[in-house]
Amino acid sequence: MDIRRSLSQHSGPRKSPHEVLGRLAEWVTPAMRPEDPVRELEERVAGLLGKPQALFFPSGTMAQQVALRVHADRTGRRSFAGHPQSHLHVWENQGYNALHGLSFHPVGDRHELFGLHDLKAVHEPLAAVVFELPQRDIGGLLPSFEDLAAQAGWARESGAAAHCDGARLWEAQTGYDATFAEIAALFDTVYVSLYKGLEGVRGAVLAGDAETIGHAAVWRRRMGGAIVDAWPLAAIALMGMDVNLPRMAEFKQHAQALAEAINADGFAHTTPGTPATPLFHVHLPMSRHDAQKAAQHLLEETGIRLFLYARSNPDPGRCSFEVSVGISGLEFTPREVVELIRGLPSRV
Repeated sequence: MDIRRSLSQHSGPRKSPHEVLGRLAEWVTPAMRPEDPVRELEERVAGLLGKPQALFFPSGTMAQQVALRVHADRTGRRSFAGHPQSHLHVWENQGYNALHGLSFHPVGDRHELFGLHDLKAVHEPLAAVVFELPQRDIGGLLPSFEDLAAQAGWARESGAAAHCDGARLWEAQTGYDATFAEIAALFDTVYVSLYKGLEGVRGAVLAGDAETIGHAAVWRRRMGGAIVDAWPLAAIALMGMDVNLPRMAEFKQHAQALAEAINADGFAHTTPGTPATPLFHVHLPMSRHDAQKAAQHLLEETGIRLFLYARSNPDPGRCSFEVSVGISGLEFTPREVVELIRGLPSRV
């Protein structure tokens, strides 16, 4: 089925192989060697984050598991803490336990950001505390910079590492009056994704001190991630750093305009009311199944993909979906998005 336009950043024309290869062909030069893009990517990410070293991984799942394994081996502790809706716990089949024998300690309420008082209620020695910026599954919420600094400081004082799940750190930076390096300085290790906000094909980078990254390189090889020909993944990510990264503030402004229009219309509402990043959730007065059906009919009839999937709600008559604004999202005006959302019940 042809997708002509997509509000979802993770589908649509910009993700088609033909489109991606066309952009890549314009970027790659005859003098480029296979090892050049990976080296340049690692150096650029390390420099942006103010970390001594950075290491490419073929997936974020592998990068984060390796980071936690290294911190566990260093501390001799087998537990880590994080938000109950942490991507590591919810979306990755508990790979941290199946592959590395680690246990997860959820902190705080699953519908809210955790705070310092929630961390202080953890009474077991931790190898690491994971901070997801922004917290995707609760609408892209961000703690204040001061709260984040206090929480990361508590982790270090307790002997645990502070690890940043920065899958959307490129977007999260727009919510702080701080540079990437100032944010990353709060953490021992930082993981960033290459295929979300940067619109790469796949891959991740883990940054930290030289000893930690050296240990991580050993685990990357053990887990099959030391691939030789990673240059296409790195090259496409570098394109995203050139094109997408400078526009993150623009994406955030458009997300705020969309949210304002949705909330003013009144049929649906957003979380948060004013997005702190280009990511937010839209809450619908419809069941998840009806919303999925309506979105599928919208796609079939117009070629517009409004969202990837609807999320369930404790109230079976309600659901939500995620909006993450990127280049494709800029094609949709606030008025058009409101009309598409308001028209969903008629398409069931």
